[in-house]
Amino acid sequence: MDEIYQRISGSGGVAPVIISVAVMLLSGFLMTRITKKLRLPNVTAYIVTGILIGPYCLKLVPANVIAGMEFLPDIALAFIAFSVGEFFRLDALKKNGLKVVVITLFEALLASVFVFVLTFVFLRLDLGFSIVLAALASATAPASTMMTIRQTHAHGDFVDTLLQVVALDDVVSLVAYSIAISVALSSLGGGGAQFGTVVQPILVNILVLGLGCVFGLLLKSVLTRRSTDNRLIVTIAVIFAFCGVCAVLDVSPLLGCMSMGTVYINLTDDEKLFRQMGYFSPPILLLFYVRSGMCFQLDALLATKNSMGSVPLLWVGVLYFIVRILGKYGGAFWGCAMTRKSARVRNYLGLALIPQAGVSIGLAAMGARILGGQAGSDLQTIILASSVLYELIGPACAKLALSLSGSYSDKLEDLVEVSEVDENQQQKSELEKLIERIQKIQTELPQHIELEAENEQAFTEAAQEMHEAAFRPQTRRGFRH
Repeated sequence: MDEIYQRISGSGGVAPVIISVAVMLLSGFLMTRITKKLRLPNVTAYIVTGILIGPYCLKLVPANVIAGMEFLPDIALAFIAFSVGEFFRLDALKKNGLKVVVITLFEALLASVFVFVLTFVFLRLDLGFSIVLAALASATAPASTMMTIRQTHAHGDFVDTLLQVVALDDVVSLVAYSIAISVALSSLGGGGAQFGTVVQPILVNILVLGLGCVFGLLLKSVLTRRSTDNRLIVTIAVIFAFCGVCAVLDVSPLLGCMSMGTVYINLTDDEKLFRQMGYFSPPILLLFYVRSGMCFQLDALLATKNSMGSVPLLWVGVLYFIVRILGKYGGAFWGCAMTRKSARVRNYLGLALIPQAGVSIGLAAMGARILGGQAGSDLQTIILASSVLYELIGPACAKLALSLSGSYSDKLEDLVEVSEVDENQQQKSELEKLIERIQKIQTELPQHIELEAENEQAFTEAAQEMHEAAFRPQTRRGFRH
């Protein structure tokens, strides 16, 4: 294996890059065949794959190729942020907008406060490191929760509140991270946290949000004036262009991409575009998560000495894992109590907010690049290690929360509602109600199948439309574009 690794690393040109990408894609896919049987999310499979094929285990991907993929976090998180924007519909936010904001602020900020107190006060770690890690603690991964909701077909007030909270949660974490990284850089530079270091990131993020809205208007204008073919190409081009502008300004594109998706969905109500993006993005997200796993430093996690002094990194990671859960649950509980949500929402919402991956891993990768050195590496190691644990227990906790809140049930009588009396107002027998329930379930099965395949269907339709446009007979105006 070492000989193969040396040959791949030593070969010049693009061969190492192409082979490495193929290895990452194929290995990540094969690992999902194992995690699927264990009922674990794909994110877990990708991170574990990266650890196994990375420089600390099998060494299947050269270090220079890993270093050359630094652009992946920006691109992958741009896709994630754009898709999150779909959940910020104005009509949905008007119903429980203020309540959701209060709940989100409580659960996100309390988790950050708990982690900051742990790392800076009790463990006496560096201020810059502590404040960035605390900001990352506020993030929640919506992918695992949404997957569980789809699998169980859960619905109701608990599900509506949960989806809105996890979507808004990313906004809070992105703003918190932007402020924290600026304060951390000032602290590491010896200048201390000053007023300007806090105000400037807020102003920059407001600017990015506004710029994202402009790009959302641009996307809507471009797509509505075109035929249905090449919509995916145009959308990706606009997102890449926005990422490029943000890279020139040296700011994160996440808030802007989220506002871009929000503006587009509210102006067009075009869910099909998001379904197409959802079917296109998995290979990119796979490469991003696998690369994150390859950046996971096992030796740093087990070492007794690191950039934080005498505190073992493994000990910091375990405490971070526990304290963040306490902060999420306590914040969600108090936020629901403040907004007078029902007891079921108040008692079980925190259980569904445990998963952490996606945005937090991307922000950790950005933080590692900005902070640099051993501190950046330790930050990414803690987030990656805890994300694997969160993704292992997250889906189970989300399913438990959905069940305890009454959002779904495995009992046949709870799956569909039937009338207790017939059209003649006569009491139905148990057999008659059973037959009626089975008939209703049978009529709903095609809807569930269509729901699970809607991303693939939207992508296939777009490909078919593009194919038909390419071979459409030429007119006086030329081919239709």
